[in-house]
Amino acid sequence: MQKTVLIADDSMSVRKFVMLALKLQGVRVISAVDGMDALEKAAVEKIDLLITDLNMPNMDGYTLIKNLRSTTDYGTLPIIILSSLSKDADVQAGLDAGANSYLIKPFNAKRLQYEVSKYIG
Repeated sequence: MQKTVLIADDSMSVRKFVMLALKLQGVRVISAVDGMDALEKAAVEKIDLLITDLNMPNMDGYTLIKNLRSTTDYGTLPIIILSSLSKDADVQAGLDAGANSYLIKPFNAKRLQYEVSKYIG
């Protein structure tokens, strides 16, 4: 059964990079331009993992995580934050918000693939 990853990032280049990296692992990737778009897609698609940026228009990553964590379907969904916010406090805030992993941009494909494989490998 193919796993589905939802990538929420307002940067098209980041979304494309993630899609290419994960397709090499045989993962199905759907993308969203912000948190609101991601919530709408998660409501109609069964996702196995979320990769989200924190700074996005309409709905940021923190709010997206909080919303998904409050649902029965996605209360335990693995979540990876992908952000340019690199201070220890930013990483801690992301993990406190409910993320399982925190990757700092720029990141490489191997590291992303490794993090994803920990949850849906």
